[in-house]
Order: sequence, then C-alpha cells, then structure tokens
Amino acid sequence: MIIPQAVSFAEALRMGSETYHVLKDIIAERYGKSAINIGDEGGFAPPIATAEEALDLLKEAIKKAGYSGKINIAMDAAASEFYVKGSYVLSKEKGREKKLSADELLKYYLSLVKKYPLTSLEDPFHQEDFQSFAKLKKQSKIQIVGDDLTVTSPERIKKAIRQESVNCLLLKVNQIGTLTEALEAAKLAYQAGWKVMVSHRGGETSDDFIADLAVALGCGMIKAGAPCRGERVVKYNRLLKIEEEMKAVKNH
Repeated sequence: MIIPQAVSFAEALRMGSETYHVLKDIIAERYGKSAINIGDEGGFAPPIATAEEALDLLKEAIKKAGYSGKINIAMDAAASEFYVKGSYVLSKEKGREKKLSADELLKYYLSLVKKYPLTSLEDPFHQEDFQSFAKLKKQSKIQIVGDDLTVTSPERIKKAIRQESVNCLLLKVNQIGTLTEALEAAKLAYQAGWKVMVSHRGGETSDDFIADLAVALGCGMIKAGAPCRGERVVKYNRLLKIEEEMKAVKNH
C-alpha cells in the first residue's frame, strides 16, 4: 500500500491515483498486458514471488510519478495466512520453500524497513503471537498495526495494550458487530496512545459510511483500497466532499 503525504486529502488522493496508473504501466511493460490483474481490493496482482519485488515496483512507480520522499509505503503482511506448524512459510525460492522462525521473520522485516520507505506494517506475525508484535514495535520506529491480532475486540485490544504489542488499531465496524463496540475499541486505543485506522473489508459494498467515521474519529487514516472500482472510489469521493464542506464552513 502507498501513503501519500500531503496538506489536503484532495492532493493526497491525486498523488495516490497518479502513482497507481504509473504502476499499471510499469507492470504492463515488465510482465505484459495480460499481467494487469486486479485483486480483491483493487490492487494489482502481477506474477511476483517475493515482498522485495512488490516493494521495488512501488518504489519505482513512486519515483516515476515524481513523488519520491512524498509517498511512503505500508504493508499488510497478514502473517497468519503463511504461519504453518510453528514456522512462517514464505514463497518458494529455487524450488524450495523458505521457512522462518518468528525471530528470523522479525529480522527480515527490519531489513525491509532499512531498505524501503516502509512506515506502517500490519499483522507482521500470526494472530496469537502478541510477544513478537511487541518485539518488532520495540525494535523499530514504524507504525505496527493490529488487525487479525485485535479484531476490533475490546478484550483483545486490552491484551495488546498490556503486552505493548502495537501502536495502531485497524478499526472494522462489522468485525466486532456494532458501532457502539467499535467506538469503544477506538476509545481504548486512543487512551493507550495508539493511532486508529478505519478500514474497509474484502467483500466491500458501495456504502460510504466509513469515510464519515474516519473523519468523526479524527484518526487521519483510512484503508479503503486502490482508486479502482465503485465500492472503493465511493469512500474517496465522500472524503473529498467532506473536505469541501469543512473548507466552506471554515471560510464562511
């Protein structure tokens, strides 16, 4: 994922959209037009094997779009998906699976942070490994986000607070079930000094409520997918409208 740094939401969205289209051209040139596959959340899914390949593509797109130093990178590792019998199984290299322990994976993440403008990392370890989350948070200065770890659950958030596992909550209203519980989760996170990132879901609809929620909570962050397809774009359009309305009130 990319994180545009701008003085307004409109400018950030423009930067993100331009970089997205540059990335499309890079993928088409490198892998062929048939590789322009769109994933569940609107992102591209080229035939790559490692995290470095994805990060290199993003880095190149950011540079070609003219936004080096103005756009950072975020990653959702979703590590529970490749945690198998006590090891983290990465993609096959030279025909063999690469298995890492939690400590080896931690070192790998730290090497990526050194090499790339990676400033936010979500679910770097499996959802019950609160301790490894805490180790990474302690050894890096980046944002460590809890999603599968916390599942917008006040009880799991309290556990993550006690163990100092993360410093940002991914907030999904329908993950916990009610808006009341989601607001309680956000309150707990803020009280702990965390940041909050309001998030869409994989099977998203064209409802734009989470845009209003992100502004109402004052979190300054939203995870809504690529600027592609109606169910993602509708959130960005709503944020543009809110920004326009807020400017009008301010100038009134």
